[in-house]
Amino acid sequence: MGHRSDFSQGARDVARGALALARDNLRAIIALVAALVFLVLLGEVAEGELMRLDAMAYQVFVEGLRSDALTPVMEGFTSLASVVVLAVMAAAIAALAPGKAPGWCVSINLACVVALNALLKLIVQRPRPEGFRLVEETGYSFPSGHSMVAMAFFGLLIWMIWRYHRRDVMRTIWCIAFGLVIVMVGVSRIYLGVHYASDVIAGFCVSLVWLAFYTRVVAPVLMAVDAPRGGEEGDNLNN
Repeated sequence: MGHRSDFSQGARDVARGALALARDNLRAIIALVAALVFLVLLGEVAEGELMRLDAMAYQVFVEGLRSDALTPVMEGFTSLASVVVLAVMAAAIAALAPGKAPGWCVSINLACVVALNALLKLIVQRPRPEGFRLVEETGYSFPSGHSMVAMAFFGLLIWMIWRYHRRDVMRTIWCIAFGLVIVMVGVSRIYLGVHYASDVIAGFCVSLVWLAFYTRVVAPVLMAVDAPRGGEEGDNLNN
């Protein structure tokens, strides 16, 4: 019995240690998984054949869900990730948020992700889906620009709220709401027939890797612009 008890205790200690290690390195783990998924999708796209994932998404979102009532809703979600709308939102954050840091943080993030998406599309040059578009789009397809900027922009807002907002129910509500916006922007691009599912997932993955870097290296430096002076410390902007 003693040996069995020692073994059980050791297993629990190992499990707790593994969970603590994963929690302490969550950003790196997410970035690594996202990078691997992106590379797998990129390899499939390079072969030039339609993936099973893309065919299944077409059956679900195009053949299964399209309706006259749902299309305006999807168009509304997709418009939330247009560069013009996000630029206006970034300007509003810069004007209304306390201090200079939030405006600089979201603006630099948005500009970098737009440039990164344009570079990746130019490198991969995947044609857009043909024959079932509900809206007209130009340019290449992989990775989805709307998905990339949605994940990068609203994902950064989630990070800022979770890190700097006071710990209350509204912090959770806002993070969930922005998370749903990210997902629905991606779904809307498939529904409207302007992207394959692999384009959307790849866009999410690239931005997750970008956010892992940005929130680790760049954003804390920018947010420190508004940090209290004179030795005062505190993570919460509301203090």
